Amino acid sequence: MSANGKNLTAPWHGVPREEIDWHPTVVAERCMGCGLCVTSCGRNVFAFNYETKKAVVANPLHCMVGCSTCGTICDRDAIEFPSPGYVRHLIQEKKILRDVKKTIRENPEIYAFRVKK
Repeated sequence: MSANGKNLTAPWHGVPREEIDWHPTVVAERCMGCGLCVTSCGRNVFAFNYETKKAVVANPLHCMVGCSTCGTICDRDAIEFPSPGYVRHLIQEKKILRDVKKTIRENPEIYAFRVKK
């Protein structure tokens, strides 16, 4: 659970999170220990090892499937992810788009674009 009470390991579009191999890996040799990933991730995927002065992946299942923001902001390219093709394959294999389209169609009160005045 996160600080706001959300279950961060809940199924992703009906697929148990434990069955999805999507999370960052810190390449220790490249990590300079700046902590940007630790303090930027809102899902508490990372922790900071004060002995090695490096980021570590403490809660891999908290990572949002498909997110790679920490890898994008890492100045040393020390954070790696599986190929984006892995997620695309999962979407096809589990027929996730069919269910997403149905959800959007049936819930316009949640997903409709509204111009703010």
